[in-house]
Amino acid sequence: MPRPLDARALAALAANPGCRRRALLDGAGVDKGALAEALGSPSAAFGQSQFAIARGNTFESRVKSDGGTELLRLLHERTGGEEPRDAAVPDLAAAGPEGRAARTALALREATASGGWTLLDHPMLALEVAGSPAYLEPDAVVVAPDGRWTVVEIKSFPMIDAAADPAKVGAAARQAAVYVLALERVAGLVSGAAQDTGSPAPAVAHSVLLVCPKDFSNLPTASLVDVRKQLSVTRRQLARLTRIEEIADALAPGASFALDQPAPELTDTVESVPATYAPECLSACELAFHCRDRARSVDAVTALGRGLRAELGGLTSVGAVLDAARGHAGDAADPAVAALRRAAALRAEALAGATVGGAVCR
Repeated sequence: MPRPLDARALAALAANPGCRRRALLDGAGVDKGALAEALGSPSAAFGQSQFAIARGNTFESRVKSDGGTELLRLLHERTGGEEPRDAAVPDLAAAGPEGRAARTALALREATASGGWTLLDHPMLALEVAGSPAYLEPDAVVVAPDGRWTVVEIKSFPMIDAAADPAKVGAAARQAAVYVLALERVAGLVSGAAQDTGSPAPAVAHSVLLVCPKDFSNLPTASLVDVRKQLSVTRRQLARLTRIEEIADALAPGASFALDQPAPELTDTVESVPATYAPECLSACELAFHCRDRARSVDAVTALGRGLRAELGGLTSVGAVLDAARGHAGDAADPAVAALRRAAALRAEALAGATVGGAVCR
């Protein structure tokens, strides 16, 4: 069964838009973990343990209990405005993701027109990515009386002394930015309808409410996280993604990612789709070990990091970098080549000094 794109996968795609392999596999719903196993390069364990998932679900249920009273109180504390009372919690059930997305859009429109507080529990948002629809499900969206829509992310990692792990907050912000982007699409549609009926126009907040356990307890606390930077990067990077149909057209006729085919044929199919490996992939993609081995086998400098790859310009292999540094190849007028030769000279000078110093000491 194809695996649908989610916000975490889209955030990873946005972080590496040049990787056609991931774009095609995610767009086709291929289980990359199972694919890595079939290729003989199993990935490290991804995702949370069952215990962590159960703990997170229990915490989320507590935050949303009693009609989301505690959640709305936390949002009101951070944003001010009218005090929340008798918030509506509409039923968003519908057939299939398309039906749920349509029902969510209708609920958002009705909530904006009502002029009261509304909590949408696990709404469904649609976003087009590389020519294909992706359906996303944030933890919650709150509609305030002034028409402001705020994405809510509920996480089980703690906030200790009002601060959480920066790496985890950053990952949550990147994921939330995908939800905000999808919510802006819905807001555009609702705004058009609002102009026709004279209803209030919605405004999507660019700060999301991050709710976490307080210190070492199970009591919720919250912080507003500005995701404007992540939103800008995500919007730009997703726009750069090549349409999945164009990538698929480059495959050989009859090519398949079926896991039951012989390993050599599966490997050839995977390798026929270009990948852009970087060390950051190790924490975001199940195929990272396979792609890293391939990058190392051809001495690709991308295996050393995107920052270094950007500095080296047209030098794409470790061998080419070493030849340029030693003066055996490369244009001396190239800034990257000049910097490498200067670095090699300084290294030789330092090593010569160390050798002389050692001889004197002896």
